[in-house]
Amino acid sequence: MAHLKRLVKLHFKRHYHKKFWKLGAVVFFFVIFLILMQREVSVQYSKEESRMERNMKNKNKMFDLMLEAVNNIKDAMPKMQIGAPVRQNIDAGERPCLQGYYTAAELKPVLDRPPQDSNAPGASGKAFKTTNLSIEEQKEKELGEAKHCFNAFASDRISLHRDLGPDTRPPECIEQKFKRCPPLPTTSVIIVFHNEAWSTLLRTVHSVLYSSPAILLKEIILVDDASVDEYLHDKLEEYIKQFSIVKIVRQRERKGLITARLLGATAATAETLTFLDAHCECFYGWLEPLLARIAENYTAVVSPDIASIDMNTFEFNKPSPYGSNHNRGNFDWSLSFGWESLPDHERQRRKDETYPIKTPTFAGGLFSISKEYFEHIGTYDEEMEIWGGENIEMSFRFEATMANAAENLAHCLSSRGPSPKNLVSYTAQPARVYPMGEYTENQDVIKQLTWEKISSALTLPITTTNDDELGSRYITRELALLLLDGLIKCYVNHKNIRAKGSRELLFLRKQD
Repeated sequence: MAHLKRLVKLHFKRHYHKKFWKLGAVVFFFVIFLILMQREVSVQYSKEESRMERNMKNKNKMFDLMLEAVNNIKDAMPKMQIGAPVRQNIDAGERPCLQGYYTAAELKPVLDRPPQDSNAPGASGKAFKTTNLSIEEQKEKELGEAKHCFNAFASDRISLHRDLGPDTRPPECIEQKFKRCPPLPTTSVIIVFHNEAWSTLLRTVHSVLYSSPAILLKEIILVDDASVDEYLHDKLEEYIKQFSIVKIVRQRERKGLITARLLGATAATAETLTFLDAHCECFYGWLEPLLARIAENYTAVVSPDIASIDMNTFEFNKPSPYGSNHNRGNFDWSLSFGWESLPDHERQRRKDETYPIKTPTFAGGLFSISKEYFEHIGTYDEEMEIWGGENIEMSFRFEATMANAAENLAHCLSSRGPSPKNLVSYTAQPARVYPMGEYTENQDVIKQLTWEKISSALTLPITTTNDDELGSRYITRELALLLLDGLIKCYVNHKNIRAKGSRELLFLRKQD
């Protein structure tokens, strides 16, 4: 038996010993190979990481150089440069676009509104009356009203996601379809705020997301005009992280509405700009008609039909399904904005509620404009301070502005403007005068301009019979176009010309 065991061991050694050695050698070299490969990968990864870091640094340097160059160009550019390159007209039939009309599925909003509690405060746009308050609640309400000039106490208790109730627009507005060709342009919604109430600001943002088609809304840009309230900094930054298309840009110091809007326009990447105030709520189908007008004519400047939200109860004043007695914007000889009823010829021109309303001017807080055209007309006047008058100044640059009654947007008006008393400049600022080029160089263009293109209803406030003063009537009547169209050099000349009950006006005449 022992002899048999020895024979087996001897046989095993002879036949398998060499195989085990070979297998062991293979395993050994394989392990060495893996170690070398791991080192090689680590070295390559380290080199790749270093290369990526170098590329990032180079890109950052290049970006800084580009930004510096852009700022240098901007600084070197005249403040009121009008006449940027104009787009070449392209026949709609030559544009690559699909025929037919957009479907409801294509115009699906960015976000679906969550289910609504019909008994919640302010639900469906209903009034939320804050009565029978405790002493602490009454104090909170008064503090909010003193700061924001509306009932922030009520607003804070209304859902950020509330809807505004059933769609009560006229049937033709609800059934309106939009052509795919030319395609509706994308838009950047720009919202400027300064120490705005948390609830009104974010209800505006949510409202835009719940009512704007995803294929049209490229981004929402919140522009902070140097707010000091803490909740509008880190807390707001953290909150908007949930929305990929919402971003914030900030001004380090308080410069006012105009520079804030210009900052937002610079950051915008869409084809059109849509400016909203920070305390709005959007109704059904508010955006598509605005963009449709610009798609038809890229020089159109379009403002929505503005409904109101009560500043005390936040009740939404719903549009009538039978249409309404629309008003349009206008101005007086002090260049102050106001509203007027539609003239007969304008009412007769409109076939139904989807037809636009031609208007001399518009409420400056809410409008859409092609970004290209906005830059072509010279954007805003950067020297206009804080708030007020910008809508009049901008309107004078447009050959015609339009407001469409088929779209609705609700606006909460506060009891005063957002500026401290020592900074309010909208009384004198609209009468700013700009040197815009030689009058005699543009006489051919001037012959094509008529007062009726601006405001035929605005009569001259001249009360004198002096021939010299009456002789300057042409310049006065053409003020709206000549002042900001680069056609005349003007200077301010105080004259004893008054409208009934108004303060002395700044009178403009041709420079000698």
